[in-house]
Amino acid sequence: MASRHVVTIQPGFSASPQPSKWHTGLLDCMSDCSVCICGAFCYPCLGCQVANAMDEFCLCGGSVAMRTLYRTRYNIPVSGGAGGEELLGGPMGAEARGVFHVMAFSHQGSILGDYYSVMCCPMCSLCQLKRDIDYRKEQRTFW
Repeated sequence: MASRHVVTIQPGFSASPQPSKWHTGLLDCMSDCSVCICGAFCYPCLGCQVANAMDEFCLCGGSVAMRTLYRTRYNIPVSGGAGGEELLGGPMGAEARGVFHVMAFSHQGSILGDYYSVMCCPMCSLCQLKRDIDYRKEQRTFW
């Protein structure tokens, strides 16, 4: 009599997604001045650039949904460190870290954290998203 093997785990490649991080901080505008200038003087244009890069409707670029989609696509937590250094980098980050930590970082990796980032600092949030998209395009890791 032949033995029967029951497959309990499907064979194949199954790698868990690796955690990622933002490449610039939320308040790190000086790392790419052209993005910050575009965000300051033509916020809808920058939002449209972000939405187009992600194959979404143009008016959705600066939304909480767009930030959440991007963060979940690249497995980026709202804050990677205890103080949120990845999110609030740059020279002004230290002052803002305490305020944002209470609001957004207590909900690490959540839509609520994205909401606070977009509502408290919409231009900075959109600029951070655009800088990260540009960085991933340069590294050929944007999809």
